[in-house]
Amino acid sequence: MTRTPTGFRLSAATGTHRGDRLYQQDQVEVLTHARLSNCLLALVADGMGGKSGGRKAADQVLLTAQQLFERFTPSEEKTEDFLQQIVSEAHLMIKLTALSAEEEPHSTVAAFLIGGDRRCHWIHSGDSRIYLFRGPNMVKRTLDHSYVQKLVDEGQISEDEAATHPQSNLLTGCLGTVQEPSFTLATVDDLQAGDTLMCCSDGLWHYFTPSELGTVLHSLPPREAAELLISKARQRARGGGDNLSLAIVQVQALG
Repeated sequence: MTRTPTGFRLSAATGTHRGDRLYQQDQVEVLTHARLSNCLLALVADGMGGKSGGRKAADQVLLTAQQLFERFTPSEEKTEDFLQQIVSEAHLMIKLTALSAEEEPHSTVAAFLIGGDRRCHWIHSGDSRIYLFRGPNMVKRTLDHSYVQKLVDEGQISEDEAATHPQSNLLTGCLGTVQEPSFTLATVDDLQAGDTLMCCSDGLWHYFTPSELGTVLHSLPPREAAELLISKARQRARGGGDNLSLAIVQVQALG
């Protein structure tokens, strides 16, 4: 799938795997706008809660994003407001779903939107991540809303220690909780040819360093990169892997 913002071609792919879990509770999608040929939204949602509750929560995130994106008009509304609306409305829908179910459904979200102005806006809540690579080098990534990220921020543990911390799955923010969700917005002002963006669930990023991710994403087209990362993550999980999902978008020069 390709789209063409000014001076660019966007090439995208998604990948997902159930891992070693009994149920697939992730959702991932790359959406192109029906009325705007230069507008793309990529999203990952990692659901949690019961055998079906987590999937219901992730489904609500994706459905909300699809519906809002269909109505999104950049000339009339701010992209930041649009992304915040996805978070707030998906959060509400998940809470409403919980009223009619025994499970306690929650979900992360990591979404980025690329338009024709060479800008990328993103939002996330929880520990699903968004990465920006320029060539093979990581330029920026989201910081998890999690207990171990709080420890890293406070200088109590290192990034390496966080990767193996026994409480690495404890979140300080996600959608569907009693309190309003924590979320973080960010903007990349000037995308360049050779940039790659990826959003993914923790079932994928947990098994890679930024350097490894950058090398793969820079060396391969999106579809092949997605397949290789999933294969390597499954190998490194050694039979104990979580659901994993990713969406990759490469920014390519025209011609």
